[in-house]
Amino acid sequence: MEFALRCLTQADAEEIAGWAYPGEYAFYDMAFDADDLALLLDPVCRGDDWYAADGDDGALVGHFQLKPGDGFVELDLGLRPDQCGRGVGESFTRTGIDLIRRVHDEVRITLAAAAFNQRAITVYQRSGFAASDRHTRRTAGSDWEFVDMVLGVSMAPEPRT
Repeated sequence: MEFALRCLTQADAEEIAGWAYPGEYAFYDMAFDADDLALLLDPVCRGDDWYAADGDDGALVGHFQLKPGDGFVELDLGLRPDQCGRGVGESFTRTGIDLIRRVHDEVRITLAAAAFNQRAITVYQRSGFAASDRHTRRTAGSDWEFVDMVLGVSMAPEPRT
């Protein structure tokens, strides 16, 4: 699947706010954490760091948030629930890597994956990320363990065909 990127609109944000993931993956529902939901739905707070990803049919299939830091950019990404587990995660992640390279040039790219989500961690490893550390983050009133991952220096963006 190819992904067309564009700035995230308010309509996109409202659609993403309604996505519901099954089972333990409900952790990724925006409604799971009131602060995350408020950030997504407020255009001022959301700023210009959010991007929508449309699939081959032109429908919204995912989003990226680029979180610049001191010498790095953290990639935050989400696929629409019905797209998870269908084999598109690696190309979607690589699309996010390419986006950061276009917007921020050659900068270190990081991400944080929920430690329970081995499916996502495997996708990120296939995309060139390696675990670098772990941390605990408080969200939705509970403490959750995350795996910090860094994109390997030898990873080049996937060639366009």
